[in-house]
Amino acid sequence: MAKNFVIMWTKSRALVCSQPATPQSGDPVVCGQIPGVALTAEDANGVTTVALDGTADLLVKGETTTDAAIAVGDILYYDAAATPHKINKDNTNGVRFGYAMAAVASGATSTIPVEIGY
Repeated sequence: MAKNFVIMWTKSRALVCSQPATPQSGDPVVCGQIPGVALTAEDANGVTTVALDGTADLLVKGETTTDAAIAVGDILYYDAAATPHKINKDNTNGVRFGYAMAAVASGATSTIPVEIGY
């Protein structure tokens, strides 16, 4: 079970995630346009139990398509094209994921609380 939640989730579902390819517990995930955090690793049937709300500590990169600082309250996106860290401010390539609950400097990568929601 994911151990990176700061504020516990209230909604979870068993879903087939489109990103990442093989989710592990604690990973940020998307299922089409639905954001969440994996509570379990993907099973043999390709199903992952996903928290659909709450606040989790996640790695976030201060960038859009170029380096850009993140402020508290900024909307964050799951950017499948970004490597290695998928959560940033790139609304061009990303799926809306949630809100930054702490700041990240431009170009930096930090673990911050992210409120999941779309």
